[in-house]
Amino acid sequence: MFNRSRRNIATWFTLAMGSILIVFAALVYFMEVKDELEELDRLIYKKTTVMAANVKYKFNNNQRKVDLENVPLLGSRAQLPPDSQFVYVRWYDEQKQLVQFFGDFPKQQIPIANGFQTLETENAQVWLRQVTLPVYQEELLIGYLQAAIPMTSLEDNLAQLRLVLAIAVPTTLGVIALTGWWLGGLAMQPIRYSYSQLMRFTADASHELRSPLAAVISNAQYGSLSTTHNLAAQRQRFQKIVDIAKSMSTLVDNLLFLARHEGRLSEENLQKFDLKSLIIQLTDEYAKHEIAQHLNFKSELTIDSVNVYGNADLLCQAVTNLVNNACKYTPAGGEVRLRLFTQHRLAVIVVADNGIGISRSDLPNIFERFYRVSKERSRKTGGFGLGLAIAQQIVAAHGGHIQVSSIVGQGSNFQIFLPLE
Repeated sequence: MFNRSRRNIATWFTLAMGSILIVFAALVYFMEVKDELEELDRLIYKKTTVMAANVKYKFNNNQRKVDLENVPLLGSRAQLPPDSQFVYVRWYDEQKQLVQFFGDFPKQQIPIANGFQTLETENAQVWLRQVTLPVYQEELLIGYLQAAIPMTSLEDNLAQLRLVLAIAVPTTLGVIALTGWWLGGLAMQPIRYSYSQLMRFTADASHELRSPLAAVISNAQYGSLSTTHNLAAQRQRFQKIVDIAKSMSTLVDNLLFLARHEGRLSEENLQKFDLKSLIIQLTDEYAKHEIAQHLNFKSELTIDSVNVYGNADLLCQAVTNLVNNACKYTPAGGEVRLRLFTQHRLAVIVVADNGIGISRSDLPNIFERFYRVSKERSRKTGGFGLGLAIAQQIVAAHGGHIQVSSIVGQGSNFQIFLPLE
């Protein structure tokens, strides 16, 4: 599935970039053809205007006569330019009749049209660029000068450009294809990671639900098949079913919580509140809570108010999860300390204990969903391995982060950093 998606990304990327490249190459070739033609036209126009300037027009016995003797290639008194390159030069009178020519005699009357034309020779081996200029003298049309030069140099330049494009375009397309494949791999990495996380999450959730469901079925079957009249035993079975159902309900609530609060919170869920009041309320609750009765529970709060912009209920849930963990994994007589202070425009909540601690190898994974540290932090403590994941998700949704440090046998230190309002 991922390789097919990667191929699709690479293919579409190559097609898109390849199309742009081909269009760009076509534009470059078109502009080069245009520039070469303009350069050739300027050259032939310059030469023909020089020739036209040597045409003389005079009256002889009240008859108009055009003198072409001084016109290069047409007249006998003019010197041949060394680099004329002209294939033919022709002079037509004002009636468009051929009068004098240099080069091959035209086999048929060619329509005289002013301007530039591209002509194909009869053997189709040489292309010619022809120009026809009307020649005026004293605002009187005296004839047409027509000349043509071969387009060999232009064709050579264009052939070199075509060769360069023929090599460069396929090579670039290959580089684009490889780049598309590489980019496709980069694009698939977060998708592959999310997919593996989803698969793992689904497998873990299924595994967590399998055991309680089996226990519910077992107790229900026993109750339906049993013929005993011992009401106490039956109530015990039903109570197990109720306890298991409550546990499953808690698990489902936690999963729904994680699914609903993914990403940053919307503005309507946020409001400004005093974090110090929240921590004081938590401290008062845990001072009377059964889970903290065997511990030395202390709190250290800053004197000033600590205003943050967030959801008080969700942040209370995050701190509660950390305090619950600290109380669960701290032996009787140990100490759990809850602190609140500000530091560099951040509100810092510290939950520290001197309990069993977390090994260095487990620290990078403790915020993963359903992750449990083996042995001491087993399912027997009553959790599903979602408390820290929920706490981290809540803090991240408020633009903060959690840091943790721990030493086995000496305790753990969780720090929540939240931006101040």
